[in-house]
Amino acid sequence: MTAEEILKDPKQLSGELRLKILGLYHQANAGHIGCSLSCIDLMIAVLFLQKSTDDTFILSKGHAAAALYACLNTLGEITDEELDTFYLDGTTLPAHPAPRQYKGIPFATGSLGHGLPIATGIAHAAKVADDATYSFTLLSDGETNEGTTWEAAHYAIQNQLDNLIMLIDKNGLQGFGFTDKVLGETASVEKWKAIGFETVEVDGHDIAAISEAISRLKESKNGLPKAIIANTVKGKGVSYMENKLEWHYLPMNKDQYEQATLEVKERYLNELTNA
Repeated sequence: MTAEEILKDPKQLSGELRLKILGLYHQANAGHIGCSLSCIDLMIAVLFLQKSTDDTFILSKGHAAAALYACLNTLGEITDEELDTFYLDGTTLPAHPAPRQYKGIPFATGSLGHGLPIATGIAHAAKVADDATYSFTLLSDGETNEGTTWEAAHYAIQNQLDNLIMLIDKNGLQGFGFTDKVLGETASVEKWKAIGFETVEVDGHDIAAISEAISRLKESKNGLPKAIIANTVKGKGVSYMENKLEWHYLPMNKDQYEQATLEVKERYLNELTNA
């Protein structure tokens, strides 16, 4: 699909990728479904609409690996045969992204707090080399609890890395509860602006708005690293998963998988069912 086709009907690609994600997790009988559904629209905006061939994308919230694999499959980097090996012994597509297998997965991630430091280093290297590329990274809101995230943020500010674009998937839930109840609100617009990031807030399920925000930030050559705080819903698109902590972990049984796919088809692909 071209950028024009995606923006004309963004729900189409979003729905198709959601179905791929659900299929992967059901086939593997694995969890981390909710966090993949919350960030897929952010990935579409970056990977399909904004990232150039030479830009770098780091999925810092590596537990949402299936969302990344689904995108890279649709983009032609991961074959259907490779995608079918998700989670299996010997796969190149494990539960968290593994490095040196695909260009779109340059680093292993999953231990939270590593993505922003890596992306910051890449952005700084590009600055030193007078390279006009961008370094993108996608974090979870729970990940903003990590000390390494804040160390990297201050490094980016000190070195005026305005080619660094960080997106935070702010779905309000992390491994053990609501994020504002664990260590307080660490993914707020106010905090990231206060320390020196150029920060915007968007609806994390509005692909056009996310893409537009990225475009504006790219044009802002003011020496400030960039942050997009994206308000999302964990488990977006599947009613029984939305905003539910347990869908950070649980796999789907057969009936749950069938209900999930029916709902996604109805909501995103306008395929009416009798369910």
